[in-house]
Amino acid sequence: MFESVLKALYKCGEALLVPDSQPNSRRWTVIASALLCCGLGLVVIYTKRNAFFSPLAVVVVAAIGLAAVLLQLRYYNREHSNPVHAPVWLNVIGVVFALAALFSDFVGLSGQIAELMALGAVGSFAISSAMILHAFRKQRTTSK
Repeated sequence: MFESVLKALYKCGEALLVPDSQPNSRRWTVIASALLCCGLGLVVIYTKRNAFFSPLAVVVVAAIGLAAVLLQLRYYNREHSNPVHAPVWLNVIGVVFALAALFSDFVGLSGQIAELMALGAVGSFAISSAMILHAFRKQRTTSK
């Protein structure tokens, strides 16, 4: 394609072209975000209305959100020398809760316990995502 990618600086009096340091990483971040949005859109479009009252639907949407944050974490760690680590133990707890909610009929758990397991999965995914995004912001403010 092009041998060098240039971007314009507009804050100075005239537009100067300077080399863009990371054009490919930004492109892959946008592509990954678009694919995750398409996946979430397909889940919403092809799911019947009654299914959204199921706790498993909430777990699936939360898992897609966690996947988005983990992809963002992967691309973030490629660009920075000081990587951010996901709380693995919290994600494992979320997966265990999600599997317990998924197989609650086979295990013999009541409907209320299955809902609590789904809530636990969503909560642990949300806390894990919040911790990762907080670490992103914290590193951005310390680097400035």
